Amino acid sequence: MDHLSRRKMLIAGGALGASGVFGAASPATARSSWTWAPSGSVAGSGSATDPQWVWDDEADQLLGDVLRRGDVPRVNAALRTWTRNDQPVPADLPQDVREFMEQARRLPSWADRDKLETAARFNKTRGFYLNILNGIGGGMLSTAIPREARAVYYSQGGADMEDRVAKTSKLGFAVGDLNAYRPDGKCVVEAVKTRMVHAAVRNLLPRSPGWSQTSGGQTIPISLADMLVTWHSLPTYTMRKMREWKVPVTAAEWEAYLHVWQVTAHLLGIREDYIPATWAAAEAQSDQLLEPVLGPTPEGVELTDILLGQLAEQTSPGGLDRPLVNAFARYLVGNRIADWDGIPREPFWEAAIKTAWPPLVAAREGLIKLPLVPQIAWTIDEAARQYILFYLSKGEEVHIEIPEANRPF
Repeated sequence: MDHLSRRKMLIAGGALGASGVFGAASPATARSSWTWAPSGSVAGSGSATDPQWVWDDEADQLLGDVLRRGDVPRVNAALRTWTRNDQPVPADLPQDVREFMEQARRLPSWADRDKLETAARFNKTRGFYLNILNGIGGGMLSTAIPREARAVYYSQGGADMEDRVAKTSKLGFAVGDLNAYRPDGKCVVEAVKTRMVHAAVRNLLPRSPGWSQTSGGQTIPISLADMLVTWHSLPTYTMRKMREWKVPVTAAEWEAYLHVWQVTAHLLGIREDYIPATWAAAEAQSDQLLEPVLGPTPEGVELTDILLGQLAEQTSPGGLDRPLVNAFARYLVGNRIADWDGIPREPFWEAAIKTAWPPLVAAREGLIKLPLVPQIAWTIDEAARQYILFYLSKGEEVHIEIPEANRPF
């Protein structure tokens, strides 16, 4: 662990010590037994097998073969040309990869085009909140998920977090595009590419001494439980926060927003008997999967510092700085997770955001008149706007690509 900074080790060590799990197994291995019923899934039934012991076997076998053959450069070169949902799978891919992708790109039989269109409109009208919550909020949650933080840190992407964040943002913004699942959209493309990246990481990461020494006994990373944990750190978390903020959303919009993420989960390789069918089922699953596994790690603290540093750097042209970014991130995820992530306290900005954010939301929704919004709220609004502009632009400059190795040390 000497590659992690001493400062981050001390911060994480204090948080771990306070929670009483320093040196213990990953919290994900200590959660209660799996009790979520598959009757609450889009499939309506299933094996009820704990997803902690389920992976994406078909994709994992394929990418293992691709890695062994040395075909990664050839596959990545071909994938760069595949950018729209309606494009044929590139002909110059290896035959087994092409056959897998032809199957993987198909929408499930239960996909509802009307709901996907409603979700697209919802993403457009509520994009301000969705981008903040999925981006900053979901990002801070992800670094407080020990397995995810370590998988990111020790994989190839962990060596260049700006590139890693941009690639993650590309998938997120593809889900939120108005044309996400239309022929000219990109959601199918980016989801299938991401599924293949996950499979490659499952083959590569067990070879990393850094990951193996900190995996808490997990021998294969990114189980379906891990994927569901990440899934809940995005739509389920976002839904709860928007309700908390009293953002007006119709029942049809909520149903459609869940649906677009259900379809995306399918394309990412999550089995249908694990994909929640309703928000109630999603919340029940999140309570069992996400909440028990949250906790601090040195890797998570390091990654959080990098992420917030990037955000502060990009928003500084608007007159913003790191203390505001720290305080806003803390507001989004709460003090417990922020402490685990090693986010510094910023008393002035924390008080300002707590006071200003509710009227700012109300003003955006036309629930109160603009003069009632504190002036400082517009500084916070500018921070969020700069964040969205930065990550929207970054999402267009990168390609989701299959890694060939782990993080070098």
